[in-house]
Parts: sequence; structure tokens; C-alpha cells
Amino acid sequence: METVNWLEYENNALNNGYEVICGVDEAGRGPLAGPVYAAAVILPKGHIVEGVNDSKKISEKKRELLFDKIISECVSYSVGIATEKEIDEINILQATFLAMRRAVDGLAIKPDIAFIDGNKKPGLDIEEQVIVKGDAKSANIAAASIIAKVSRDRYMLQMAEKYPQYQFEKHKGYGTKLHYEMIEKYGISPIHRKTFLKKVLNK
Repeated sequence: METVNWLEYENNALNNGYEVICGVDEAGRGPLAGPVYAAAVILPKGHIVEGVNDSKKISEKKRELLFDKIISECVSYSVGIATEKEIDEINILQATFLAMRRAVDGLAIKPDIAFIDGNKKPGLDIEEQVIVKGDAKSANIAAASIIAKVSRDRYMLQMAEKYPQYQFEKHKGYGTKLHYEMIEKYGISPIHRKTFLKKVLNK
């Protein structure tokens, strides 16, 4: 199995004179309901949070444990969201960028450079470096992916209590067979993304 050098990008940035590095990742671009979340995390120089990986490769139980570990070990972290209404107004890509900018703006310390998971820059007011599949390559992005994912999942569990008929606790708003069946049965809720459900709404 190939081992990942989790600090390769971080060390390159440090060697190029950047002092404070943050990782940025999103959760919830694909779902039919709820906000898109982004997180920004600054880890101490040379630090890897033990057990951290791309959030999609880790069980929900382990993500919860790592969430607390990251918060206790990081220099600063912040979560930003863009609501379902903003997603409908400006589209999911722009809403994702908005959530990322809000996350970085919320950090207690201003970073010198942000590593962004993906291939497009969100337009931060600091240096940006995009890293495709960065949540499986960079310690800071991997930490951000877990913070974003757990934060969004916790919100969707709250929404499951508010709108129990949709069973958000089972699918977190993603377009599963069950979710579509519940939309067919009950219509859409105030937290559904209308632009993601045009076919359903136009029936």
C-alpha cells in the first residue's frame, strides 16, 4: 500500500517562505437539501493529526472522534456555510466558494496561504493553491474535510428532528431512493434546494 507524505505540500510551502498554512475543504455539494459546508484548519507546523484521512474513507464514528482531536490539536479552525437559498440563487459552485471564503475569514489567525481541495480557486484574499484530491494528500486539507463533514452531518441530524418525515438521519440530504420517495410523498421542505429538484417540482 502506498504511503502518503501528508506534509509534502506543507513543507514545500514552508520552504517557499509561507509561515501559516490552512487547509480548506467542503462537504455537501451533492445533496438535495441543506447548506453546503466548508471548513478551514490551521495545524501546527509539521503536525499530522493521527488517524486523519479523507473524510469519505473514515467511518462516521471515527470521524466524530477525529473531529474533537483536530479541534484540540489545531492552531485555529473555522466553519463557513452557504444556505440552500444561496445555492439556489448563485449556483452550487459559487455557493461552495462563498462557504470557503466565510470559513477562511472566520479563522482567528490570517493564513499566508490556503490549500484548497479541488481544481478551482474560490477567490480568497490570500494566496491560494488548489490540490486535486487534496483531502488524501495534505494534512491540513484532510483535517478540514473531517471538520466540514462532521459539522454538516450534525446539522442534518438536527434537521431530521425538525422534519422527521424525510428521514435525514439516514441519508443526510443526499439523493437516495428513500429520500426521493419521501419527497414524492411529502413534497419539499424549506431546506430543500429547489434548483436540484427541478424535475420533481415540474411534474
